[in-house]
Amino acid sequence: MTEEQKWQAVLKHDDRYDGLFFVGVKSTKIFCRPSCKSKRPLRKNVLFFENGKQAEQAGYRPCKRCRPDLLEYQPIKEIAEKIKFLFDTHFTQQKELAKKIGQVGLNYHRIVNIFKKYYGLTPKKYYDNLRLEEAKKKLTTTNDAIIDIAHGAGFQSLSVFYAFFRKNINSSPSKYRKEKKYGIYSND
Repeated sequence: MTEEQKWQAVLKHDDRYDGLFFVGVKSTKIFCRPSCKSKRPLRKNVLFFENGKQAEQAGYRPCKRCRPDLLEYQPIKEIAEKIKFLFDTHFTQQKELAKKIGQVGLNYHRIVNIFKKYYGLTPKKYYDNLRLEEAKKKLTTTNDAIIDIAHGAGFQSLSVFYAFFRKNINSSPSKYRKEKKYGIYSND
């Protein structure tokens, strides 16, 4: 990889090059990852290093923003994992989930972008999938009333649950239960 290609990666903050080389800034004696979002240095002040150890030996210290000294420092990935964890643990409790998501400190649009980048679907779709899988599991493994299953899967009303289930499974919850749990097929 040429120095010009490396410089282009720095200009684009391209995270695909993180770990392949490091960027040293002569004027500050700081080294960064290519993806670092700190103020762009002048080209004449930039050196490239093969690894962090080489940069430190040359007298450069790691950037406090992109943390090139940490092998797996990926704050955006950590945020995505935290959001997923919140959905996984609180999907049946809408108010608690909303509170916890609000504490992440990002606006909804940013949360959607981060989540979609790492998991390939929106938080809403992931949330809906969790609720649907929970409902399907309860329908086939318990004798709980459908209204209890609906509330246990995070639905606020039975009508919303029925509409959601029919839209996603193309069946009513009771018909699904009969077919999957008891092997009874009907035309309702």
